[in-house]
Amino acid sequence: MPTHSQANWNAIILAAGEGTRMKSSRPKVLHEIAGRALVSWVVQTALDAGASRCLVVVGHGRDDVERELSTRFGERVEMVLQPEQRGTGDAVRCAIEAEDALDGRLVVLYGDCPLIPARLLQNLVDRSEQTNADLGLVTATLANPSGYGRIVRNGAGSVLRIVEDRDCSPDQLAIEEVNPGLYAVGAGFLRKAIAELTPENAQGQLYLTDVVELAATRGEVVDLEGDMADLTGVNDQRDLAVAASTRRRRMAEELARSGVAVTDLDTLYMEAACEVEPGAMLGANVHLRGHCVVRAGAHIDVGCVLTNVVVEKDAKVLPYTVATDSTIGEGAQVGPFSHLRPQTDLGPRSKVGNFSETKKTTVGPGSKVNHLSYVGDGVIGEGVNIGAGTIFCNYDGAQKHTTVIEDGVFIGSDTQLIAPVTVKKGAYVASGTTVTDDVPEGALALSRVKQETKQGYAARLRERLRRKKKP
Repeated sequence: MPTHSQANWNAIILAAGEGTRMKSSRPKVLHEIAGRALVSWVVQTALDAGASRCLVVVGHGRDDVERELSTRFGERVEMVLQPEQRGTGDAVRCAIEAEDALDGRLVVLYGDCPLIPARLLQNLVDRSEQTNADLGLVTATLANPSGYGRIVRNGAGSVLRIVEDRDCSPDQLAIEEVNPGLYAVGAGFLRKAIAELTPENAQGQLYLTDVVELAATRGEVVDLEGDMADLTGVNDQRDLAVAASTRRRRMAEELARSGVAVTDLDTLYMEAACEVEPGAMLGANVHLRGHCVVRAGAHIDVGCVLTNVVVEKDAKVLPYTVATDSTIGEGAQVGPFSHLRPQTDLGPRSKVGNFSETKKTTVGPGSKVNHLSYVGDGVIGEGVNIGAGTIFCNYDGAQKHTTVIEDGVFIGSDTQLIAPVTVKKGAYVASGTTVTDDVPEGALALSRVKQETKQGYAARLRERLRRKKKP
């Protein structure tokens, strides 16, 4: 966990914009990377950095944004409405007018910047506090600064003001030092400065950047250099994909440093809520979605896609297995090419073979569901063998029924069990059997059509079929 700054500060997160360049009906700040909305990444960073609370300025898609943040963060986040989008200065004005009791330092940041490190926020607050500056800001240098506000300095190198790209002179357009939009401002100064803002600019809006010049006239503005790779905002779907790729790579590197064997740092996909213990192994192109938990010693091989799955210690998930809302027990083995549908619970040392499918089924310790089988709505005891090609026929066209296989049962290959049905302890079901009634303990169930063999018939049949074939 980050070491929190000792300063008392609050975060104001600007998340009211529509984000038309996303070309989506969803509010921009609710687009996700690694299973978490952009604005949620920003709020989490502020809280990790030590913010006492977060005020999120909402506008477009207000209800959806509030629902996302209140569900994830509860009372740690407060919503402030910006009724009309009149610029960043107006958005901050809405926040400080809504909370008269705000004091200390206020950190202002955008809700579409999901890669900001908590340490950078801490350093910005600490630097501003140590110098007692009215305003501190983060700057960055870009070879192509088009679209960003430029940092204008005096001869001594101090920040004088920020000029938005649309308002720049030709000389200012050549400046490569830009404003990523991250500030730490004294609350008292900010209230006075916001009141002095005017919409005298190309867009006719209230620019928060004008506060920088007001601070510079009162004293020194402190600045901190940042890396634009951490500070870039998301404006369109391409930006979203780049940010998602960066986040995934960082998460993979963190896992590897923690002791997880990550086969390919560039192809691992893991969402933020997932947990992987040191000693686990993740193959190339593995996807961990939702809230997965992977215990020490577990191996998840190439191409597996797991959603809300617990993989216990020393379990093996072989290539291209898909699993959802399931548990894979200690030492169990699944795959390759298996599908665990929701509510599958595999006990310790159990096995589900290749091209098999399970659904709403408990598989007891040491039991095996062999290849090309379907077991749905089942309860399978301990030490059971489910032969290849077995089907639990659980649906009668109107409702689902349960198949119960008790401990020690042997189910031969190509068996169909017509639910509801129970095969009791120690029973044996012969291959090719269709089970329609309960099988008593220790009994043998067998239902086959008697085989009839006709010597020499194959050659005659082929000749008859050849004569019927059209030329």
